[in-house]
Amino acid sequence: MVSEITMSTELLEICKYGESVLAQRASEITTMDERLLNLVESMRLTMYQANGVGLAAPQVGESIRLFIYDMSVGENPTDFHVYFNPVILESDGSDTDEEGCLSVPGVSLGVERKTRLLLRAVNIDGKEFEKEYHDYEARILQHEIDHLDGRVIVDRVSPLKRRLARREITRMKQNGSW
Repeated sequence: MVSEITMSTELLEICKYGESVLAQRASEITTMDERLLNLVESMRLTMYQANGVGLAAPQVGESIRLFIYDMSVGENPTDFHVYFNPVILESDGSDTDEEGCLSVPGVSLGVERKTRLLLRAVNIDGKEFEKEYHDYEARILQHEIDHLDGRVIVDRVSPLKRRLARREITRMKQNGSW
């Protein structure tokens, strides 16, 4: 469940690659309450401030199965979506494209993803739904679900590319740009 810290609609700190919360499977959400809704709003503000298209709860230190996304990056309010306890029911197709991540700033990696998903989740109104997604939107959803499963883009590439990414992260830490 949502941690005991008091949530408000303020910007949250985004956890970075290497922090343990990003490497563990997040817990199912069993109760939707005001604290959870406050977390969603704080995540929304944080995502927009960081110019992201998606943000998962583990990225802000909350190990629960919640993510948000907005392909318009705040330009169109109807494009903002909140998903609780998402499950991929079906997937097919394949495409590799460059992905960045708010938890791995300054690193972009070619990640293979499915091009079609059938997803089941619970929306902000507490209603379960199923919907099909394609291409870029399907990529975003898979990226955020990876966070809920304890994976980041660095985990999705070959061992060589992973070593190079880690070397780049070490370099950025050393020069203060991380």
